[in-house]
Amino acid sequence: MTRRNIRNVGILIFDGVDLLDFAGPFEVFHQTRLAPGVQPRRSRETAPFEVFTVAPTSAPVRANGGVLITPHHSFADTPRIDLLVVPGGLGTRRLIHDRELIDWLRDRAATAERVASVCTGALLLAQAGLLQDRRATTHWAAADLLESLGSGAIVVRDQRVVEDGIVTSAGVSSGIDMAFHVVEALFGRGVAEDTARYIEYQLQKS
Repeated sequence: MTRRNIRNVGILIFDGVDLLDFAGPFEVFHQTRLAPGVQPRRSRETAPFEVFTVAPTSAPVRANGGVLITPHHSFADTPRIDLLVVPGGLGTRRLIHDRELIDWLRDRAATAERVASVCTGALLLAQAGLLQDRRATTHWAAADLLESLGSGAIVVRDQRVVEDGIVTSAGVSSGIDMAFHVVEALFGRGVAEDTARYIEYQLQKS
């Protein structure tokens, strides 16, 4: 595998982000290997993803529960993003009105191969105009809010993962399912199953 085959996964983090919303997908993408078994995970040789976190600034982010996370990159020095992941959390309600962040999402989504959200991250994608006329889901407690934004999103309330040009997932733990959905779409069920086995996770049925 040459370096040009690697996809950059940029995961947005912000004050009030839910830990599992970003840590779950991070773990899945980080542990994915194109060669099966334990041994390939001792190196990056067959890793198809380079995963990093991104925040508006380089200052530590305070996640829900008070956990501090230092982002890998700020908006100012973010490398190319092939897969943009937008998690949720209570902080999304404030960020809906953050023009800088919404503009950044819109710009990065325009050049990304894939865009995905977890939980109320869908609110930010909707505010950026990215869910117009698309089926999308979010945390069950935020479905009405997503619908009320007037973004043109077609809200789906009974699925953990919805793909309609953009991949959205329901609350918190469903972000892990979203990540496996992407892995399977890119590299097949076998790679997804091998990764799930390694992290001891029960995959959803295809």
